[in-house]
Amino acid sequence: MTQPTLTTPCMRIALMGTRGIPARYGGFETFAEQLSTRLVQRGHEVTVYSRCGLLDRWGALEEYRGVRRRQVPTIFHKYLETPLSGLTTFIDSLFQRYDGILLCNAANSPLAPILKLKRTPLLINVDGIERDRAKWNKLGKAWYLLGERASVTLATRLVSDADVIADYYRETYGCDSEVIPYGVHPVARQPGASLAQFGLKRRGYILYVSRLEPENNALGVIQAYNHLNTDMPLVIVGDAPYAHEYKARLRATASKNVIFTGFQFGEAYEEFQSNCYCYVQATEVGGTHPALVESMSYGNCVIANGTPENLEVIGDSALAYPKNDFAKLGELLARVISDRDLVERYGEMARARALSQYSWDAVVSRYESLLASLIQR
Repeated sequence: MTQPTLTTPCMRIALMGTRGIPARYGGFETFAEQLSTRLVQRGHEVTVYSRCGLLDRWGALEEYRGVRRRQVPTIFHKYLETPLSGLTTFIDSLFQRYDGILLCNAANSPLAPILKLKRTPLLINVDGIERDRAKWNKLGKAWYLLGERASVTLATRLVSDADVIADYYRETYGCDSEVIPYGVHPVARQPGASLAQFGLKRRGYILYVSRLEPENNALGVIQAYNHLNTDMPLVIVGDAPYAHEYKARLRATASKNVIFTGFQFGEAYEEFQSNCYCYVQATEVGGTHPALVESMSYGNCVIANGTPENLEVIGDSALAYPKNDFAKLGELLARVISDRDLVERYGEMARARALSQYSWDAVVSRYESLLASLIQR
């Protein structure tokens, strides 16, 4: 086990605002698992708050790879789940002892004044500009706007996962933030049961990974794919608990060679990333998307939606199409399907960039140092 250095003494850290660990939903949960388990390996005591039903095990403690998982209740509803779990988390934390708190997602910040009662240093990872997501109604967008403003006011220090997000907070609120991206730790896996379940072969499918919500553009990817003259299937990895109408539209639009796998995690997810022919990142909202940097680290040829955030991540190591130009995406897919040398070349460039700039160990070291400096103050 790696021990903390003298400049980073053992700390009691709480990580709040995600659905909990192990990762079973999205980027923040992957982040929470990677950060918390690695901080524990460095000798720190870490508690990750997780969500349970309203009448379930409030305050129950479980251990996951050395991390303390603390359950707090919520109502599993599209608009109530996050703020209510934030409220119960913050109330619970008043009766615990933490040296530092890391809060994920600006949507939790409107209720975060509760955390200030104990004067514990508070880092807030604001994520992307969430109010731009199409899934939110006017009330949801207003809540996220309030969350941005509350984050700026309440945080001891803001954390952004991309320069584009940091620029937004600086230009909009005059608030600087620490830029710390997500990390990668690829685990290569040979084709196994997960691919066999869907009749897939190594380097024989196009991969898309994201929550199935409108701003992640699975529909545009499927429409672009439908116009291709290929037998290579498109594999859609992901789901969304509240997007029933959108998911029905995706399935109605998809041709017979589009395969929906639902959520895939752990070894199954690693198997899908390890063996695809190329990878499509179609998101248009957010900062550094974990699935994007992960796919790069596996040496996949990436085709990305040309948003500022995605272009910041890929540099010149991947192909990009103009934002939401899915006709151009179709052209790029046709090009890479017909040119394996191109796929290999971009795959190697993507791997080199991801491993050099998005190391989990480096990411954890930066959070560790930042927390220690705030606590020592």
